[in-house]
Amino acid sequence: MSTTRPTHTGRGAAPADVRLPDATHVGGVRLQVSDLTQSLAYYLDVLGLRVLSRPAVHTAALGVPGSEVPLVTLHAVPGTKPVRRRGAFGLFHFAILLPDRAALGQFLIHINNRGERVGMSDHLVSEALYLTDPDGLGIEVYADRPRDTWRYADDQIVMATEPLHIGAVMGASNDERWQGAPAGTVMGHVHLHVGDLDQADAFYRRGIGFDLTTWSYPGALFFSAGGYHHHLGTNTWAPGPAPAPDQAQLVEWTLVVPTAADAEAMSARVSASGAIADTDGADSSLTDPWGTRVRVTASPATIA
Repeated sequence: MSTTRPTHTGRGAAPADVRLPDATHVGGVRLQVSDLTQSLAYYLDVLGLRVLSRPAVHTAALGVPGSEVPLVTLHAVPGTKPVRRRGAFGLFHFAILLPDRAALGQFLIHINNRGERVGMSDHLVSEALYLTDPDGLGIEVYADRPRDTWRYADDQIVMATEPLHIGAVMGASNDERWQGAPAGTVMGHVHLHVGDLDQADAFYRRGIGFDLTTWSYPGALFFSAGGYHHHLGTNTWAPGPAPAPDQAQLVEWTLVVPTAADAEAMSARVSASGAIADTDGADSSLTDPWGTRVRVTASPATIA
């Protein structure tokens, strides 16, 4: 297992001919869970998402007010087992981005009042809370600091894991109660367990076209488009292997690009590298070296 740093050429280290458009962002995630009723109780009551649709008896699509685009789709498979304690390749966490620090403060008070177990970190570019769902799947809920406060060193965006100032975050709530995930909440990023950082760099930077934004974090690489701190994190902190079919897991995550032409070009690059790339209607489905599937789709406004 290699954890060496890939060769880089400066901030946004990706060849110009494969760089993703600045407007690229992360869409929803699809999860395999053990019990839909149990998961719905958690995702609605704790995270404050709402049901957008029930496309099948064992499936529910969840989102936030003001948008009909699902952030999380739950698919229950009977017999599914919880995530192993040390983790398999695939999901480390998916990260729900709240619109501001006030919402994060309200959410922190809400989960504290419920007695939920939560991790907390100040990442310098953002402030984050960490939870696990009933099947052990990792979740981050966070708010970004203003982009003009982000710092750079050796062409990298500086990120760290420092103690969160709990009182300051709670104080940002303006004494308003959490009423559920507010309008403007989006999927900010996903973070994956992988088996090799060089392979992750080859697939996600040279194939898909992400910029490499931070490469000195121990055992991890962070990628983005458009100068964001990261739309994707990868790490070698789990021993693997890929989750078995009867384990709770990330089934796929979505990457949204501006146009269908962008999606087609990406699929062609990944196919040329020898990786798995399939067409699914207007979307492309790409599979990374550890079996994690990425659905690439164009922004709805660009689809005729």
